[in-house]
Amino acid sequence: MIITYYGGEFFKVQFGDTTLAFNPISKDSKLKPSRFGADIVLSTTHHEDFNGVEQVSHGEKKPFVISGPGEYEVKEVFIKGLPSESKYGGKELINTIYTVSLENMNICFLGAINTPELKSETIEALDEIDILFVPIGGDGVLEPVKAYKLATSLEPKIIIPMHYSDENLKVFLKEAGENPKSETKLTLKRKDLEGKEGDIMLLDSVAE
Repeated sequence: MIITYYGGEFFKVQFGDTTLAFNPISKDSKLKPSRFGADIVLSTTHHEDFNGVEQVSHGEKKPFVISGPGEYEVKEVFIKGLPSESKYGGKELINTIYTVSLENMNICFLGAINTPELKSETIEALDEIDILFVPIGGDGVLEPVKAYKLATSLEPKIIIPMHYSDENLKVFLKEAGENPKSETKLTLKRKDLEGKEGDIMLLDSVAE
């Protein structure tokens, strides 16, 4: 699995011949969009910072778009969407938490969530989490201290922060007591998760 970060909450996850795009940035966004082709798009929140499906469509190949709660199986990838809330952009929005199972690893992508605790039925629906993506930027999504508390409560092996300024990141890392070196891309196999308990991994934003 190769994970690449494009800023905001926009990630590309590749494994084999399959490419997933999480919360692609729309061309209507003030954030900087990037383009590449995806097989599956997961959009957590109806906002131009997270729903740029057009940016990850390529040629005649249109990605399978998932934009809300439910259970999905696409290209042997199992995806579950669970409802939560966001106040991004100052509005009450539905935010979908996604869990994705691939290559014997479980990803949990929290999206633009702003509630510091998950409902008990949501927690029950989550499988054991290997890689957790958590927003830490405040301003309608979780702020750093609450984000770290929620992240560790879910007991993932790896935590990837997203959606932040340098100041937010500093607070988050201070709370965690960690100072990891950032990577341009993250390549992970199942064996790489052994012995990890809430380890923070940082990704530099790239532009294509």
